[in-house]
Amino acid sequence: MIKQRFMEVLLIEDNTDDVLLTQRALKEGKVLNHLHVVMDGEEALNFLFQKGEYKGVSTPDLIFLDLNLPKVDGREVLAQIKSDPVLRRIPVVVLTTSKAEEDIIRSYDLHANCYVTKPLDLEQFINVIKSIEDFWLTIVKLPNKD
Repeated sequence: MIKQRFMEVLLIEDNTDDVLLTQRALKEGKVLNHLHVVMDGEEALNFLFQKGEYKGVSTPDLIFLDLNLPKVDGREVLAQIKSDPVLRRIPVVVLTTSKAEEDIIRSYDLHANCYVTKPLDLEQFINVIKSIEDFWLTIVKLPNKD
């Protein structure tokens, strides 16, 4: 019997309602996952670079990133992820309320893997998360972290 490994997912989101919806959607999804949640950009960078309380945490297989974060902006978090030789391989899904063309362009210029505007409807939001999970964690072949 093949043992399915858990996928490590990092959600960088400061809105607790969006965190709860994302948790719900991923629980209902197809893939076994460990969802790690950080609430601001500084905490995200500490997690990703395994500093302080995050020393030894698992490197995520997928990152959901909000752009408008306290302490360190999501754009700066994205820039640091994509400038690191190991972290840049992790798919980063920008998941934000912003529909601004300059945010879309800047995110792709910083090498985001995709840009998704959060739907306002709860069921649509859950469906979007499930679709992202299905695509990035079951369809796409990701590099081994080892």
